[in-house]
Amino acid sequence: MRMICGSYYWPKEDKLKPEGDDAHFICAQEQTIGVADGVGGWAKHGVDAGQYARELTCNSIMSVQKQTIVDPRRVLNEAYADTKCEGSSTACIVTLRETGVLHFVNVGDSGLMVFRNYKLLYMSPREQRSFNCPYQLGNSRGSDNPCSATEIEIRVFPGDIVVLGTDGLWDNMYPNEIEQVVLGNMRESRVMKPQALACLLADLAWLRSLDKDSFSPYSKAAQDAGKNHPGGKMDDITVVVGHIMVTSPVCSCVEDFVDRPLEIIWDNTKPVERATSTPW
Repeated sequence: MRMICGSYYWPKEDKLKPEGDDAHFICAQEQTIGVADGVGGWAKHGVDAGQYARELTCNSIMSVQKQTIVDPRRVLNEAYADTKCEGSSTACIVTLRETGVLHFVNVGDSGLMVFRNYKLLYMSPREQRSFNCPYQLGNSRGSDNPCSATEIEIRVFPGDIVVLGTDGLWDNMYPNEIEQVVLGNMRESRVMKPQALACLLADLAWLRSLDKDSFSPYSKAAQDAGKNHPGGKMDDITVVVGHIMVTSPVCSCVEDFVDRPLEIIWDNTKPVERATSTPW
């Protein structure tokens, strides 16, 4: 099996930081993708957390490219060890094995969804210690390290769709809304185009982020935490879409897999630790 990928990035409008705080990569040959989201709380100390996310991403690519069989845990460990600049970042790294196993590690509130037959099959847990306080990799006291990562393996099949994103997506669109976009995109185009779907999801999340009257997922999370935040959340938005495809003509048809239930092969999800301090 192969994963055909496309991506789109909407940086939050900021003349001082035109690159934003997000970073992502697609290693097509190695069947590995990843996102990182620099934690904006560093800005009040004059630190560009986006630089940490970009360095972490570059180091992830270098780790991926030197591995014969990509292990996302090893990628995260090596990238973290080699990232030396100030700041902190969430991270989610995903690889597809030829055996049809989707293996990913995640630190923080970035994450992924898996769709089968255009219906939401799985959504990764978000690692947050408290409202708007995600687990985050960094070099300062109070930051996390790769030991805090959730590591999960899921069986996937031809036709499955993977949507990977930073919190700019998840804070502005509900899971059922994303599901409807995935279904509607396929009905309209009849051919899965990962780049087009990534662009559409990012655009819709961006529009929601500007809506001051909507009750967004971020609004709900704020309400649950006893806070008030009407409308969407203005943030950097990164979306990477992967479409699982057959690579051999002898493989079964996609229709043979549409009713397969979720199969989680490995899941080391840990209990969330409450925050005692922030890294910045």
